[in-house]
Amino acid sequence: MGMSTGGGKGPLSEINVTPLVDVMLVLLIIFMVSAPMMTKGVEIDLPKTHAPRMDMEEEKLLLTITKERKVLLGETEIPYDKLENALTTNDRLQRERELYLQADETVPYGFVAKVMALVRRGGIEKLGLVTDPLQAE
Repeated sequence: MGMSTGGGKGPLSEINVTPLVDVMLVLLIIFMVSAPMMTKGVEIDLPKTHAPRMDMEEEKLLLTITKERKVLLGETEIPYDKLENALTTNDRLQRERELYLQADETVPYGFVAKVMALVRRGGIEKLGLVTDPLQAE
């Protein structure tokens, strides 16, 4: 059915793709297993709140403030004095004009307010605050 004899006109030259498919499936499995292990995050103790969980259609850019007062835009650490410039030159932020902020609960409110002011001066119109929902008792 799937074989062609060539009608006796000479040798048939077809590429056997079965080994290629086997190799691709093995690579797919390797990447599926190893990809979750490659992700790393920043350890943040978020404030606990009674806010309802928010559904997000897509991943928005996240601004993180660690307990050491380090500021990270996505996974990249940005010095505090260069934050406004980093926000104004980020193409994605200037296009979406939306950002989520998560700060460790031990960071002083004054520092978080200063970062929020820089975000506003950076042209961001929507700023969401990320919290950790309390467990139901």
